[in-house]
Parts: sequence; C-alpha cells; structure tokens
Amino acid sequence: MKQALLDTNFILTCVRQKIDFFEDIKFMGMKIIIPIPVIEEIKRVASSKQKAHSKDAAELALRILEKNNFKKIKLDKKPVDNGIKDFANKNKNVIVATLDRELKNKIKGNKLVIRGKKTLEVM
Repeated sequence: MKQALLDTNFILTCVRQKIDFFEDIKFMGMKIIIPIPVIEEIKRVASSKQKAHSKDAAELALRILEKNNFKKIKLDKKPVDNGIKDFANKNKNVIVATLDRELKNKIKGNKLVIRGKKTLEVM
C-alpha cells in the first residue's frame, strides 16, 4: 500500500486553504505518515510569536492531527528535509506531500502536491 509522508508546509497550507487532506489522502488509498520532527515544528509555530495566521493554522493543524490516525516516524538525518528525502528515496512506496520546490527536486519518486488551491494531486 502506498504511503503519503507529509511535511510541515504541506500540512499548514492545507489547513490555511481548508483542504481536508486526511480524507483526501485516504480516499486516494494511501496511509499517512508524519515525521516526529514535523509535528515538533508545527508545535513550535503554534507557540511562537509569528503572524497570527501562521500561529492559528498551526494550532488548528495540531487539533486535526490529534483527531486522526496516522503513523509517526523518526528520521535519521537533520535538517528535516534531508531526513524526508532519505526516507522517501529508501522506501519506494512512499509519496512525499510537499510544496517545497527544493525538496521536490531532490526526491526521485512521486510527489503529492496541491493543485488549484483545493485539489491534491500525485505527480
């Protein structure tokens, strides 16, 4: 079964654009994986003194994560993007959900992106 590994900016953007990413990804027949450092990053944004919309999106994202089932994984490398890249390149059944152009270029397999501000698409 394919698995979708979500990064921070993907989660926060989905929340800001009101995309039900958990439901959409499950409908695509994939299981969701979120690295522990991504969850920690969202917690840092939620407790930071950043702009209100970033903080609000992070707080809502944490509530969404609490209510849904997903697999948490540890990453071997830091920074988080390098760990995601290595994990995805070692596990061919993983599709990385990211909006980060640099990370997308480093990943060999499929990626999950947001199209038209409302639709998730594997490319």
